Amino acid sequence: MNDLGTYMAYDYDLLVIGAGSGGVRAARMSATYGAKVAIIEEFRVGGTCVIRGCVPKKLYVYASRFADQFDLAPSFGWQVDASFDWPTLVAAKEKEITRLEAAYTANLEKPGVEIIKERAVVTGPNSIKLLGSGRELTAERLLIATGSHPHIPDIPGAEFGITSNEAFDLPTLPKTILIEGGGYIAVEFATIFAGLGVDTTLIYRGERVLRGFDEDMRIGLEAGLTTRGVRLIYQTTVASLAKMGDAVHATFSDGVTAPFDAVMFATGRRANTRGLGLETAGVKLNEDGSVAVDAYSQSSAPSVYAVGDVTGRAQLTPVAIREGWYFAETVYNNKPLAVDHSIIPTAVFSEPEIGVVGLNEEEAATHGDIDVYVARFRPMQNTLSTKTERMVLKLITEKDEGKVLGVHILGPSAAEMIQLVGIAVGMGATKADFDRTIALHPSAAEELVTFKAPSYTYRDGKKTS
Repeated sequence: MNDLGTYMAYDYDLLVIGAGSGGVRAARMSATYGAKVAIIEEFRVGGTCVIRGCVPKKLYVYASRFADQFDLAPSFGWQVDASFDWPTLVAAKEKEITRLEAAYTANLEKPGVEIIKERAVVTGPNSIKLLGSGRELTAERLLIATGSHPHIPDIPGAEFGITSNEAFDLPTLPKTILIEGGGYIAVEFATIFAGLGVDTTLIYRGERVLRGFDEDMRIGLEAGLTTRGVRLIYQTTVASLAKMGDAVHATFSDGVTAPFDAVMFATGRRANTRGLGLETAGVKLNEDGSVAVDAYSQSSAPSVYAVGDVTGRAQLTPVAIREGWYFAETVYNNKPLAVDHSIIPTAVFSEPEIGVVGLNEEEAATHGDIDVYVARFRPMQNTLSTKTERMVLKLITEKDEGKVLGVHILGPSAAEMIQLVGIAVGMGATKADFDRTIALHPSAAEELVTFKAPSYTYRDGKKTS
């Protein structure tokens, strides 16, 4: 029914543009609830996460960590003679993401979702056009789930650089690489390439990587990257690139020029809205080009919704999935649900690994009096070796064993720990609740339930020992 109350015949109940994690979940569940759904994807089903994002990234992180295990092996009595073959890893990755793409496709087809492999543009609040075939389709509702893309700086020679999209499928492993950026994508790829034996340099305009993370996590990661052999250059950017023979020569903002086999931009991501035609439907965009939506993922055009990275809310796959799920519940199951974006467990698959949920120390100190508990120690797997890297676990609570405001972990299995800790934090657990939990020994996570006294406190906004 349109705004005038007149019933209209549409081709579909729902047209989803983009078959990434959010779009697939929304399409599948909407169809399960009885909607006639088509999903339109110009590339491969699965989106950034499955095809050229978190899944291949995690596989490559695993590959890069074998070198660390080989270094530890002699201290446990093993002698290892190993070599690495890049094409083997690339082929194995491709096999796995092809399997996942088939699984995603099957999950869509089972409830009856039609998959259309073309590029679509919006032509109105209830219509789209397929650019390949020229067909026009209509629907009662449109869902924009087109995700985001790597931002490439506007500099001379930018075309000679690569992004995370291309990094997984390089024909050969470079001997040297320059990575520009200081976010989680930059440090994860620095971890990967350095672990695979590539001479790796990371250049960042800021003073330390991972802006916005807890300072102890940032300091610990910086030390870990340095130990891994990553060269860190701060308060500097890439001013231009030039191709000379097989090398890419990077000129920095300080005038220095250096050659690299590859230069990678990890300078953030932007919503995929350009050329999508959203203005024809009256959809309002945010300043950064993302789709402005309300708590229920509805845009300024009542018939148009959006989920995932394209909304600019939280660029994380589980968030996109939850938003897609809640869209289907709200619209097609008469069960309005809004995603809570305030407490999202986050992991950085760097070396060392980081897991975070809740507020960092600086943020928490603005919320009132807090207690901060910090533990630093060598991971048990390193104690038989000469490795000196240390884990850091930080617990931030309201004063006097009050509510847990933030948990920050740096070290092995940090991501696995923070997922479970996120349950407790989301339920509003207190320090007293943590204290009642019996420790599991020997484990790193037991430190979170055995803190006796704060390492330091904040009272009236001032840090005290």
